[in-house]
Amino acid sequence: MRDVAIVGTAQRPSQVETNLTSVELILPVIDEVITKVGIDRSEIGFWCHGSCDYMSGQPFSFVAAVDAIGAWPPIVESHVEADGALALYEAWVKIQTGECDIAVVFSNGKTTSGPIDRILTLQADPYTVAPLWPGFDAMSALQAQACLDSGVVTERAMAEVASRSLADAKTNAIAYAKGDHSVDELLARPYTVAPLRAHDCGLPVDGANAVVLAAGDAARRLAKRPAWIRGIDHRIDTQRLGARDLTESNSARVAAQHAGVGRDKVDVAELHAPYTHQELLLRSAVGLDANKTRINPSGGALVANPAMAAGLARFAEAAEAIFAGGADRAVAHCTSGPCLQQNLVCVMEGE
Repeated sequence: MRDVAIVGTAQRPSQVETNLTSVELILPVIDEVITKVGIDRSEIGFWCHGSCDYMSGQPFSFVAAVDAIGAWPPIVESHVEADGALALYEAWVKIQTGECDIAVVFSNGKTTSGPIDRILTLQADPYTVAPLWPGFDAMSALQAQACLDSGVVTERAMAEVASRSLADAKTNAIAYAKGDHSVDELLARPYTVAPLRAHDCGLPVDGANAVVLAAGDAARRLAKRPAWIRGIDHRIDTQRLGARDLTESNSARVAAQHAGVGRDKVDVAELHAPYTHQELLLRSAVGLDANKTRINPSGGALVANPAMAAGLARFAEAAEAIFAGGADRAVAHCTSGPCLQQNLVCVMEGE
């Protein structure tokens, strides 16, 4: 296996109801990350983009986004109809094959341009669930209620997650929601989709981000302290909600085991948890102790949840913690599908 690392990241500050095209969203972050890392476009052997055509309502809309890369020099590129974190996984595999040494991964999501809760329902089982249009919030509320009924989580623990995330977001320029709110204050607020309150649900925003991956000596040349990917694994649970236990995430547990999360201490973990109860489930599944590991110091997806880019944002935040020396070992995570159906787990280390 080749040593591969994240050597640079760029993220667009979160906005809502922007009139920008996909190209206008993406181009600044691509230019920023290339300039930050200090590479020439001719050095980039592979480009991989993560997005979702359903969000723009136009088939093959991702093709237009290629304009953000530029027409020269000629490129090798690919697209993943999923979160940018899955595009990163593809780029990592591409580098492992030896076909290139440097890759750029980017993602974007105009989450507020349409009814995202309804749009994401199209990821559900097309025969028994999607025709009912339950909405992602409704399905997640069913999961939260199952967790409350089984004693896996409590409403206070969920509010504690929200309170901590909003407070941590105050130091994150990318975050949209932020501030100091006590647990009791949050618990006094009304339900939006019982048992979920507004702060229990990730805030839809428009956003884009990009990261640069490099192998071996190229990574050491491009970064003072590369975030080396020591383990990465992706697992999927069945899409049939009634055929799996919603009070746990088996796919996240298996992915964490194969990625090697438990082999050493974890300083920082960026978990893609669009709902407060899901962070609690993921902590347990991945095997993290909140007393020993900083969970989502960026504020996580609760304070800024650009669909199809929020997962890659977790990788960017974890890598930045290693770049800055704030962590020697970090976990990055991305989820997709209803109720934590798919989970990608990555372990990064500094030298």
